[in-house]
Order: sequence, then structure tokens, then C-alpha cells
Amino acid sequence: MNLLLPGMYFAADTALHRLDPRVKMGAAMALMVLPFAARHPIGHLLAVGLVGAAAVLSRAPWRALLGTLRTVFWLSFFMFFFYFFTTPGRPLLALGGVRVTVEGLLAGALQVYRLCLLAVVAALLTYTTSPLQLTHGLEAMLSPLARIGLPVRELGMVLTVALRFVPTFFEEIETISRAQRARGVDLSSGPPWQRIRNTVPVFVPLFLSAIRRAEELAVAMEARGFRSQPHRTRLYQLTLTRADAIAALIVLACGTIGVLIR
Repeated sequence: MNLLLPGMYFAADTALHRLDPRVKMGAAMALMVLPFAARHPIGHLLAVGLVGAAAVLSRAPWRALLGTLRTVFWLSFFMFFFYFFTTPGRPLLALGGVRVTVEGLLAGALQVYRLCLLAVVAALLTYTTSPLQLTHGLEAMLSPLARIGLPVRELGMVLTVALRFVPTFFEEIETISRAQRARGVDLSSGPPWQRIRNTVPVFVPLFLSAIRRAEELAVAMEARGFRSQPHRTRLYQLTLTRADAIAALIVLACGTIGVLIR
């Protein structure tokens, strides 16, 4: 496996796979907020340490896990240079009328670190939690909103299906790109604007395929009576265990320390 994309799930029997999906989603949200809320290097070290420990417990392939950073490469690239050239501070280098500062270098590196951490956390969550568990966990977490009329079950299903289709779209892009290259379409040469124009033969079939998949999925769900039982029961009920409580306390303690320390 060369690339572990957000949305992919691989069945395994690890400590992280056995955790309650509500605990894993809550921990993922805390780890996504911590890099933005921390104001001291210790807070960032705690975030990196927790993510690293989760990666070890999940037994995720390191090469594939680091490959998820490709999904945010261009966004990280542009954000780094935006902060690099626009942040005022101590001058590091002057390029014509543009001044590069030390603070800009640090700010750009910080944004790249945050985006990379978000991508890895999202990949770990979907790697260790099946789509069915994600749906069940989302419904359980959003269940209080059902009292005000919010369609929690439908919302959970929509979010889960959208997340699940991310790796499918990436695989579809790779398949269509190979087919177009076999037909003689050059997708990688020329100036940037030419490359953007060359992607039209890839994204037009991709959008058509996405619309067709969405229609087929809607018909399949209606045929199975997805909306016919508003109070559907489940074979497996979510129950919190001692391991769930310990994991939640560890993340909560580290997050609190990382936010409060200055």
C-alpha cells in the first residue's frame, strides 16, 4: 500500500481499533484543536507525542501514513510562502522590495506543521474506525440535537458517506489519469496554466462518475428503506470500557496542560 488516504479503513485487532468511536472522535477533535490553541512548545510536543503514540498503537504503516501528507502538500506550500513573505518582523533576506523575516519563516513552518498534523489525525481516525462505527458514533454524539428537530441519523450518514468516498475519488483520479495518458494526453508538462487546462480530460469524467455514484447510492438506500424506521435499533450497542476512560483522561489531561501552559 503506497498511500493511506483519509476515509480508508483496515480491519485490525489493536488497542486503538477497539476503542469506542465516540472516544476516538472526541480525541481526534481535541488533537486537531490543540496545535492551534497551544502557546508554548510543550503544548505542541504533547500533541505530536499523542499522535505518534496513536500511530504506534494503530500499527499503521509509517510509509503509507506519511504519504497522507501528499493530500495537503500544495496547500501547505502556498500557506508557507504566504506567511513567509507577509509576516513583519526581523529581516532575514531582502528580495527586491520584498523582505523575508525570521518571524515569517517560523509562522510558515507552524502552519505547515498544523496542516500535516490535521492530515495524520484524520487518517488515523478513519484507519482505525469503520464507516459503520463512524456513523454510529456520530449519531450518538449528535443525539441531543435530535430533540430540536435536527435529522441526526441522516446527517451522520451523509458525513460518513462523504468521508468514505474520499479514497474512492482518489482511486478514480488515478485510473482516469492513466487512461488519458494511454490515449496520448500529456498531463505533466508545460507551464502551470497549460497543466490546469490538461486536467479537464480528467475532472470532467470524474464529476460525471461522482454524480452517477451518488445517484446509484441514493437509489440503493431508498430501496432498502433507509428512512422507513426513524427509531431504528442496533445489533451492537456502544458501551464505554475502562480503556476508553483511560484514553479519554490521557487526551483531556494533555490537552488541558497544552492549552494552559504559557
